[in-house]
Amino acid sequence: MFTTLKNAFKIKEIRVKLLYTFAMLIVIRLGSQLPVPGVDRTYFSRWFAAQSGDSFNFFDAFTGGSFLNMSVFALNITPYITSSIIMQLMTIAIPKLEEMQKEGEDGRKKIASITRYVTVGLALMESTAMAIGFGRSGLLETFNALSVITVITSLTAGSAVLMWIGERITENGVGNGISIVLIINIISRIPQDMAGLFEQFVKGKAIALAVLSSVIIVAIIAVMVVLVIVLNDGERRIPVQYAKKVQGRKMVGGQSTYIPLKINTAGVIPIIFASSILEFPVIICSFANVQAGGFWGEVLKCLSSSNWCRINTPKYSIGLVIYIVLVIFFAYFYTSITFNPLEVSDNMKKSGGFIPGIRPGKPTSDYLTKILNYIIFIGACGLTLIGVLPFVFNGLFGASVSFGGTSLIIIVSVVLETIKQIESQMLVRNYKGFLND
Repeated sequence: MFTTLKNAFKIKEIRVKLLYTFAMLIVIRLGSQLPVPGVDRTYFSRWFAAQSGDSFNFFDAFTGGSFLNMSVFALNITPYITSSIIMQLMTIAIPKLEEMQKEGEDGRKKIASITRYVTVGLALMESTAMAIGFGRSGLLETFNALSVITVITSLTAGSAVLMWIGERITENGVGNGISIVLIINIISRIPQDMAGLFEQFVKGKAIALAVLSSVIIVAIIAVMVVLVIVLNDGERRIPVQYAKKVQGRKMVGGQSTYIPLKINTAGVIPIIFASSILEFPVIICSFANVQAGGFWGEVLKCLSSSNWCRINTPKYSIGLVIYIVLVIFFAYFYTSITFNPLEVSDNMKKSGGFIPGIRPGKPTSDYLTKILNYIIFIGACGLTLIGVLPFVFNGLFGASVSFGGTSLIIIVSVVLETIKQIESQMLVRNYKGFLND
């Protein structure tokens, strides 16, 4: 990776893109420290401390601490991420959007434009709920119409600006801009988390115990990173052979290729969906200041990940079992709506392609479905392991960090994809140089 970056800086065109990306990241971090006018920035610090669960920690990690600091980027790009997921699901459900997607570049531009409008609408809704809901409880120094409108405008504009920056990075920088914005937010919290681990497990301990604790922490993080890399890059290649055809006096076709089926076909989506469903009731009760007791109080404690894997209260780990089931379910569900074996089989048949040993048509579709179900299960188990490990360490040892399973998957995936894009640009540039010579 470092060799790739070193070589990339030697090429002026790529160096300019890297510096542009770096400049945009500085703007993002500066904006994350810019407070919204008229708000009490210590409000969320006190509010977080009073919460029994950790439902908002996931959100705060995605915003790089902007939410906790109540900066103009407090909503960050979460409305855009939600909007993109909604549009992806709606594209499958609404034929008009599906046709639009198949129109090529023009269709994708139209969908991207709709996604922007949906993002602004979601940001407006979220900022309004925050300004009114939290404003009455002490977020606003003066709760009136002007201060509410100021907060709504600032948060909505901040989310729109970040969306614009992400698109500019995609166009003028390197990598996917939205992913780059997300990863810099997550990485910005890592020093704070590492400092917390140092204070908890290393500082003040005997030298031998401190060294052992440091080695264990580094080893656990390294193992999780390796697991994420294996899960991210692993794929099953289905061989495909295309029959030869006679065109005029020539024989064309006959080449061999393959269908790459990634082990983690759904990416990080199953973890996000499962976490969102479990946290939704907890968040609603927090917004409504509901202090649920009795049966419902126990239910909320089960749904809160901060109570999982604790030796003194094992009953609350029922929520972890529900979480695992949801992750596996959404791995199958999301893959089923993004990869259609029947459509792939039909396209292969129309192109004269076939899987060696498998007849075209329904047998090919059944074969792909069987292989896909097998791969999804392996990927879901790996995804579950990565997602559950942070909860286990938090419950057993109290090691709470923001760079848990979800964050690690995002960080590793974005870094690998960005490095691959830089390498491809260098390769294209070398080809151009060779042709010019």
